[in-house]
Amino acid sequence: MSLKCVRLPLLLSLLTFLFFSSPSFSQDWFRTGTGLGVTKPRIAVSDFLAKSDDAKSHSALFTNVVRDDLAFSGVVDLASPSFYPQTAPSQPGELRMLDWSQGPVNANFLAFGNLSETSAEVAIFAWMYDVVNPSSQAIIGKVYRGNPTDAQVRTFAHQFADEIIRYLSGGNPGIGTTQIAFIRGNAGTKEVWVMDYDGANQHKLTSLGSVSLTPRWSPDASRIAFTCFQPVSGVVSAQICMYSFDAGKLVTFARFRGTNSSPTWSPDGLQVMFSSSMQGNTALYVTDASGNRPKRLTFASNGADTSPAWNPKTGQTVAFVSDRSGLPQLYLMNSDGTDAQKLDLPDMGYVIDPAWSPNGQLLAFSWRRPSGNYDLYVMDAASRRIIELTRDSGRNERPSWAPDGRHIVFESTRSGTRQIWTMLADGTSPHELTGTGHNESPNWSPR
Repeated sequence: MSLKCVRLPLLLSLLTFLFFSSPSFSQDWFRTGTGLGVTKPRIAVSDFLAKSDDAKSHSALFTNVVRDDLAFSGVVDLASPSFYPQTAPSQPGELRMLDWSQGPVNANFLAFGNLSETSAEVAIFAWMYDVVNPSSQAIIGKVYRGNPTDAQVRTFAHQFADEIIRYLSGGNPGIGTTQIAFIRGNAGTKEVWVMDYDGANQHKLTSLGSVSLTPRWSPDASRIAFTCFQPVSGVVSAQICMYSFDAGKLVTFARFRGTNSSPTWSPDGLQVMFSSSMQGNTALYVTDASGNRPKRLTFASNGADTSPAWNPKTGQTVAFVSDRSGLPQLYLMNSDGTDAQKLDLPDMGYVIDPAWSPNGQLLAFSWRRPSGNYDLYVMDAASRRIIELTRDSGRNERPSWAPDGRHIVFESTRSGTRQIWTMLADGTSPHELTGTGHNESPNWSPR
């Protein structure tokens, strides 16, 4: 074979890789798929006025949480408080729109209000106005009343920020009231934990005293399925466990022989798919939500099939990982197990952790290429176009999409230990959520 014949396939391979990886090529489809490609309105959030000294702490908390939610939303450009006028309105009659619409603030919208508090109740009055249009009425006007606790004030702040994001994003609400399940522990004991989307309110959900892995929220957020190690016929093996928030405890899920792991939910919440070796070779199975009537879906003659991810939009497609052809690679199949196809990538390496975006169009995954570490990528499932999200920042795995499709949570070693991070879906604005102990396998709740 001539040297020219050898070079041609290599050149074509290189051009294919550059074509699929080029940010300029991928920019339009990716921004459209994540909703991060729209022009961002500029908003200011003035300090909410405390009506008494007792209310100052909670007024500051409310203001800061609203600002943080908006800053991380990917929807707005938050004007820096350093540009704000010295006097802020606490109610509509005090609003001077030109102070906010002109320089140096140059805002399109302003959120403001006041907070009063007694030993029994906190009351928050919150508004958002279009300050560019002097004749406009309040776009948002809310009154929040509840227990005068930090947790309640944070919840109200998340709700107000979500209302703002809903309006400014054309109806797609924010993620302030969502939660993230994750695993905390060491090699001997790992439990399921839950926290608010911004890392607040971290608390343990299970106390099994063994190893738990891969938590997955049900579509209605009432349950979490996860991998646990439980005895079956005197033998401890990986099984599927189920935590119910309604019951406040673990509920029954069938036990099977062999190793059973990596659950995923059908979009209607009626079925659970998981990886199992109950019949010998590790394959994908589906059951009802209690583990009854297991049905085998994949029948590869060699290798193992694992890490299924059910398309949340269509319910008709499942992504999974299989090493049936050698290295672990990405596959797609119909939800009944038919028509399994490998998703060819422009390079070799290990592929793990597939996760669908809420719109069912984009597939995030972790990929260790021959020359690098595990990094996160996103593929358009229809066109097979790819964009890289992380690079040279530790080991990055286990991506999970927020329900708004604009954020991703993942585990990373970039800070030295394995921790939970979030970022915008284009890889920008990374933010560490955990910093204590060993944390992994995050999964973002539905709304």
